[in-house]
Amino acid sequence: MASTRRPTYTSTGRSARSGGTGGSDGNAGNGGQTGPAADDVISASRSVPESAPEGVGKGKEPEKPKRAGIPGLGRGRKAEQPAAAAENVLAFPEPKGKRRKRNILAVAGTLIALVAGLLAVATFSPVLAVDTISVSGTRLLTPAQVETALEPLRGKPLPQISDDEVARLLEPLVQVKSVSVQARPPSGLAVAVRERVPVALVKQGEQYQLVDVEGVQLAATADPASVSLPVIDGGAGAIGQDLFRATAAVLGALPADVLARLSNASAQSVDAVELKLVDGQTIIWGNAGEKELKAKVLAALLKVPADPKNPVKVYDVSVPRHPVTR
Repeated sequence: MASTRRPTYTSTGRSARSGGTGGSDGNAGNGGQTGPAADDVISASRSVPESAPEGVGKGKEPEKPKRAGIPGLGRGRKAEQPAAAAENVLAFPEPKGKRRKRNILAVAGTLIALVAGLLAVATFSPVLAVDTISVSGTRLLTPAQVETALEPLRGKPLPQISDDEVARLLEPLVQVKSVSVQARPPSGLAVAVRERVPVALVKQGEQYQLVDVEGVQLAATADPASVSLPVIDGGAGAIGQDLFRATAAVLGALPADVLARLSNASAQSVDAVELKLVDGQTIIWGNAGEKELKAKVLAALLKVPADPKNPVKVYDVSVPRHPVTR
């Protein structure tokens, strides 16, 4: 910092040293020049503060202090460069879409974990163990028979029970065609049974077996009159599997009210199925093709009031679009 003090001027001529103001000696020593300008030499000096470093005012620059270096990083200036570079890196804000997606994933993960925990508790909790079983839809079977077959399910948690498991337990009961299960917490199980439908009777010895369209024997009776079903003449053992299935398929397509009016069914071939009504009329059915349409046409013909003068003895629906009565 520059000093604010003004320089001082001092006279260094011989007249000042000798104390006189002029004389012949002075003039002679000064080369014959006269006046104070010839004897007096003016010099300028500037005082230096006592606290100035050594060498200041003598033409030397003060030494600059050395910076302390960080061990292991070389000199001080080089060690400061990485820190300065790090401070100059700009931090951009995170995009809103990315932040929202991360939040959604976090919430979804939490919900999934919570649901999984609840499912695990419900699946293995004894609180939901089966205690009561209710059965519906049975006609050939009794509810007690179904409940006995499902006894292994008691004490098992409801979430672990499936329709397939119930159907497997009911396989020995041939009357059951399908089943559906509904849980009724905390400990109830509702089982809806769909049974096979008997369509005919087949005589075996002294008894008659109730069979469905697939020929599965569902029950037995000694009095065919107690069951409103036609009798298949000879049964599967006498007429063969193909004729039996063709006849059973025809009977399975008939509505219940028409089926109740039949007395028996027979087949000379798969294309010549015949039915007999309890009143003695004959129904020429033909083959098993278009059985749904034939069933509707036959039901309509049977509803036509009978003419006492011209009673109908034969209903021919083998060609259902052109039925014939005679």
